[in-house]
Amino acid sequence: MSDHGTAPDARTLRFERLLPGPIERVWEYLTDSDKRGTWLARGAMELEVGGRVEHVFHNSRLVGRDDDLPPPKYADFGGEVRFEGRIVACEPPSLLVYTWGESSGEDSEVTFELTSQGDRVRLVLTHRRIATRDELIGAAGGWHTHLGILADRLAGRAPEAFWATHTRLEDEYERRIPR
Repeated sequence: MSDHGTAPDARTLRFERLLPGPIERVWEYLTDSDKRGTWLARGAMELEVGGRVEHVFHNSRLVGRDDDLPPPKYADFGGEVRFEGRIVACEPPSLLVYTWGESSGEDSEVTFELTSQGDRVRLVLTHRRIATRDELIGAAGGWHTHLGILADRLAGRAPEAFWATHTRLEDEYERRIPR
């Protein structure tokens, strides 16, 4: 399994990761604000269909490095950034689907599927209905970086700096994903 995500079509990203389990622990890292805040974003999540999802990002502080600053392209993302959405499906501890960036008028959707595999958990993340190729490339670098931090947190390792990693990966996805 490659760590790199794929773009099955022009508006969709798909990532697979094999993570340290058990599945309930990984589920908590997806749904509990404090645990999710260690790899993605804090925020309330009402775990029922129609429930509210809030993501409060602080990417520059995610790994605790003072020198982890965003490139000029993402200067607006150096501080707090908020996204809201709604739960579309919730089947603990194996399926979580919600809209992404609802308050900004975007209509994309993120699906997390978890499957136990011995003492590991296969996570499949699919982000659908991404508006443009530029957003797809940025999201590919972002999800890849965030999932790497999740894997590090679950394994008890110190993660790499967010923005340096994101910038490198975004450049890779620019080359990998066809126009």
